[in-house]
Amino acid sequence: MRSPQIILAALLMATLPAWADHRPAPPPAHGPGEYRGEPRQADPQRNFSDRGGHPNAPHVDKRTWVGHDGGRDDARYRMDQPWSHGRFGGGFGPGHVWRLGGGGVNRFWFGGWFWSVAPADAIYCDGWLWNMDNIIIYEDPDHAGYYLAYNVRLGTYVHVLYLGN
Repeated sequence: MRSPQIILAALLMATLPAWADHRPAPPPAHGPGEYRGEPRQADPQRNFSDRGGHPNAPHVDKRTWVGHDGGRDDARYRMDQPWSHGRFGGGFGPGHVWRLGGGGVNRFWFGGWFWSVAPADAIYCDGWLWNMDNIIIYEDPDHAGYYLAYNVRLGTYVHVLYLGN
């Protein structure tokens, strides 16, 4: 009778390292700095998984914003009228965690504010839970009119446009 209990305990202990590897990392203390390197050209086939276990989507690795390297002139995030819906004033960074209230890529909301994911980033939201994920908003220093929405559960981020309240 003790053999099944011992086997079960051994299996549970063997899975602990796997669980430890998939814990969400703490959210970044601040958004990315202005990109100063050679701008990377947009590549729809780009693999963002820079190390084993990392997502194939823009993400934050410790303090590095993996994928935020297109530079100020990245045409995917250029707008004719930045801030046309005003500027978000609800707070930035890990001191302001927002729970998604519903919607989807084209229009989602939290806290009475409405947002839209940049068309170029829509493919990176396939795992988002639009009615329950927690996100953090960061300012984007390179792309006027856009912010960065960091998904706390997944550790990934996308460019988002503030639509107002």
